[in-house]
Amino acid sequence: MLVDRSGAVAGTLGCSEFDAAAKADAAGFLDSGRPGLRTYLHELGTIEVYLEPYPAAPTLIVLGATPVAAELIELAGRLGFHVATSPAAAEPGAYAVHTDHDDPRLADDLEQILHAQPRFVGVMGSRRHTGHHLDELRRRGLPEQTVAAIQTPVGLDLGANGAPEIALSILAGLVAVRNGAGGGWKA
Repeated sequence: MLVDRSGAVAGTLGCSEFDAAAKADAAGFLDSGRPGLRTYLHELGTIEVYLEPYPAAPTLIVLGATPVAAELIELAGRLGFHVATSPAAAEPGAYAVHTDHDDPRLADDLEQILHAQPRFVGVMGSRRHTGHHLDELRRRGLPEQTVAAIQTPVGLDLGANGAPEIALSILAGLVAVRNGAGGGWKA
């Protein structure tokens, strides 16, 4: 039996009462991220059920028509991310990286993504190159805390050279965020 976060069910445990009990417990297991056993009682018998959460792959929005974006798109799926290339794909908990600090739509893209309450937003480029975009977000009324959370430059300090290594440094940082580790972000 599968239960998704919305409560939709596929399959059965063979008894509507068992199904209802497992469905009621499923959200707690999804939230905890840990598997466990539950015993369900019914007048016709008892069943022990192993509940294991399988969280959906997090969405990584990759923006910018750059060699680094191409490398990010290629590598991200192998690291467990669902890749999207439009800010319209923004959703709560998503990750987003913009790879082109010269893109005239950068502030618009970031604003759209930030309204979705992503887990992480990063922009390639130093604060010297990205600062005017961040200032534009402030002028548009985004809270300072939201703008300050944008990681720029993005990527762990690996001394990366070339698009593949830069993409690796960015993805290493995203995996650190996903796993709750500190990483070692560039400053």
